[in-house]
Formats: sequence, C-alpha cells, structure tokens
Amino acid sequence: MITFLIRAAIFVVSAFLGLVAANLILPGFYLHWNDWWGILLAVVIFAVLQSILAPWLFKITRRHAPAFLGGIGLLSTLIALLIAVVVPAAGIGIDGPVAWILGTLIVWLVTAIATWILPPLFIKKKVSDRRE
Repeated sequence: MITFLIRAAIFVVSAFLGLVAANLILPGFYLHWNDWWGILLAVVIFAVLQSILAPWLFKITRRHAPAFLGGIGLLSTLIALLIAVVVPAAGIGIDGPVAWILGTLIVWLVTAIATWILPPLFIKKKVSDRRE
C-alpha cells in the first residue's frame, strides 16, 4: 500500500512539475494560477490519464505497430493534455498548434526526468524512516 501511495505521489508531483515548466517556458500554455482547485484538478486528471494511457498505448502499439514504440510517452502526454484541457473545471489552457506541440514535448520531458529522479528520493526517505 505504501509503495502504491509513493508511486501515486511521484506521478502527481511529476505531472505538476511538467505542467508548471510548460507554463513558465511556453507562451500559449498556461495554468490559471487564480484557480488552485482547477490546477489541482488538471494535475490529477493529467497524472491519472498518463498512468493509464501509457501502458495501454504501449500494449496496443507493441502488438500492431512496434516501430512506433518510442513515441508512446509523447502520444500519451498529448492525449492526457487534450483531455485535461477539455474538462471545463480544469485550470489549464493551450492556445495554438505550436503550444500544443512544444507543450507536449516539454511536459513529457519534465515528467520523464521527474519520474526518474524522484523515486530514489522517496525510497531513500522510506529506508531511512525504517531504520529509525
């Protein structure tokens, strides 16, 4: 149960970092900072969809189009962003094709790096807590 919660926290934190990075770097990609609940909703929607879509798309692509396996992360990021933007209460907006393309790349890259860096930090904390 603890491992599941740690993984969920990592997905949510990495999603938040990816969305904030795109917001800071890219004109046309914005989070509605005056609506914290909307941002939280956008982060949760994105994180949940990303965690569901990536394995599902991997399975389908591996079976039907193995040459495209490398693009699964980008495709799942794009679909998760699209759905998060469509939800009216979510505090995220993306304007224009350039913002969609670069936003997808930025969010994918930041979330990929965060999900690579964050687990050792959480695991180290968990191991040190057990020793005490």
